[in-house]
Amino acid sequence: MPTIEQIRAARALLDWSQSDLADHAGLSQTGIARIENGTNKPNSSTLTKIESAFDKADVEFLAERGVQKRTNEIRIFHGQDGFTEFLQDVHSVVQNTKEQTSIVVNNVSEAEFLRWEGDYANIHQERMKNANVHYQIIIAAGDQNFTASEYAEYRCVPTDVFSSVSYYIYGDRTALIDFNEDDVVVYLMNNAAIANFYREEFEKIWAKAEVPKN
Repeated sequence: MPTIEQIRAARALLDWSQSDLADHAGLSQTGIARIENGTNKPNSSTLTKIESAFDKADVEFLAERGVQKRTNEIRIFHGQDGFTEFLQDVHSVVQNTKEQTSIVVNNVSEAEFLRWEGDYANIHQERMKNANVHYQIIIAAGDQNFTASEYAEYRCVPTDVFSSVSYYIYGDRTALIDFNEDDVVVYLMNNAAIANFYREEFEKIWAKAEVPKN
């Protein structure tokens, strides 16, 4: 479990205020302040929430009371809960960036995204609509589901070159998303070189893709 010193250091590493940490951990700003000034000794449940918030932001705690950002790690998410956690990570990256965030997504079936987002779909869409973000999304020709049209551009490619595996690039992160009948698996990599490679490949496809006909 993180120490008070590690919590402060982790916030500094992410440039989070106490309110930011409270929001990510589902706690109150007052509670965070009391933990950090030593007037309240947190229980294991509270520390788990704090540790989980930092874990989602790719911060890990070291044995020698230190903290560091994770690099070049592959995280794997399964099922609806995992898919929701992945989308929460997307929002976390977006909201911590002052400049407009460019997100590119290829091989998108919005029906599949909505199926696995479940009840979280409306929350996620509202968050992204209010965020400083611009999406470019490639779908299959004939698909008329433009769920994210308020904050995204769509283009389409022929169905014979469309894949069931999506890739989703945001910040330095690349997510490969494998949709199946009874499961969805997200492979998330935090590596700038890989993200840049996929962005370059995406732009080549985007340049040749067509604007969907309504």
